[in-house]
Amino acid sequence: MPASRAARGWLPAAAAVFAAGWGANQFTPLAVVYRTQEHWPPLPVAAMFTVYLLGLLPGLLLGGAAADRFGRRRVVRPALALSGAASALLAAAPVSQTSVYVSRLATGVAAGVILTAGTKWLRELSAGCGRRAAVDRRATLATGGGFATGALTAGAVAEWLPRPMVLPGLVHCSLALLVLGATCLVPETESESASESTSESASESTSVADAAHTAPLKPRVEGPRRAAVRHPRFLWVVLPATPAVFGAATVAYVVLPPLVADQVPGYAPLFSGLVAALTLATGIVVQPLAMWLDHAHSARATLAAMVTVIGGLMVGAFAVRWDSAGLVLAAAVLLGAGYGLTLASGLMEMERLTPPKARPSTAFLYQGATYSGFLTPLLLALASSAGAGAAPYHHLLAAMAAVGLLCLLITARHSRRSTPPRRGETSWDA
Repeated sequence: MPASRAARGWLPAAAAVFAAGWGANQFTPLAVVYRTQEHWPPLPVAAMFTVYLLGLLPGLLLGGAAADRFGRRRVVRPALALSGAASALLAAAPVSQTSVYVSRLATGVAAGVILTAGTKWLRELSAGCGRRAAVDRRATLATGGGFATGALTAGAVAEWLPRPMVLPGLVHCSLALLVLGATCLVPETESESASESTSESASESTSVADAAHTAPLKPRVEGPRRAAVRHPRFLWVVLPATPAVFGAATVAYVVLPPLVADQVPGYAPLFSGLVAALTLATGIVVQPLAMWLDHAHSARATLAAMVTVIGGLMVGAFAVRWDSAGLVLAAAVLLGAGYGLTLASGLMEMERLTPPKARPSTAFLYQGATYSGFLTPLLLALASSAGAGAAPYHHLLAAMAAVGLLCLLITARHSRRSTPPRRGETSWDA
């Protein structure tokens, strides 16, 4: 395939990834609408958010394999159609809460497929530019930009236009259909079955910022991959920090905004979208700091990330206790920074523990651990709704910070003992 054709096609592929991120995160400000304007109980709304994870994981698992077998374009375009249909179904929320559950499940599947197959497609179409940094930047901006813009735009639409439960979903549905049309003539790239080396190169070039969504997923763990996940460095340094990745992010933009909605009367959906965008943008901006802090034999990047998350949880607890929207914004910055630092440091640790050919499989295991953080809003809603044993949210956030401190102490204790394998000392050839 000529490089010029690939270069002309990368923008629609980037738009597909952008649209997937938009659809995945438009629910965040809508959850505030459901809570504050429709008075839906917090537990069902948290469950609606969590259902997305049930679709995302199989989408991530199957998207890369399907793209390698059938081609990127043939997989991404139906997933775009599914994403648009899911948003149209989300617009039926005033009629049925069940439609929201189904929409979130379908959105998760579509996002998982596009964030794997679509990012592969984007990277391969961008290969003609000849600069790896530019390729990585396009993938990062498409993914992170979609997540942030989706939340902010849905919040603005819900705030300033009529029918706040309907129009945000229809806006994204229209976007998905426009992108679907734009990808009609985008050239296909070689699948893994046709060119295995191309796929390996694409997977190895996955950037830190979006590797958690884009690494090809292979569930089997054997040989050097098994050695990596059994290594004390993984068990005592990487694993204790993994729930903090999306746990920090979801506390910032799912849990906190509805709890201070009375402090931003008339602007709650917009405020929620702003908090989500601020959290995710901060997470992207701080990742170079994790690379600067990274050290193979001290885990200082991971430790700094965990300290940041603990600080963000404490600020969030004070924000809820004092009913302060300003402190929620401060907590969003800290928790967003903790999200980005934890994700980046964990990916770098896994890279050191695994030989290049096994990294896609260990990325799958790392993903599985980080996605446990998506359960945080549901667990907090359950704890706060547990009848006589219910605890206020500021107590629950403080308890999370205490658990984080315990994990920090465990990681700090083992950070210099459980060092990663050195060259010539690894079990990679096992």
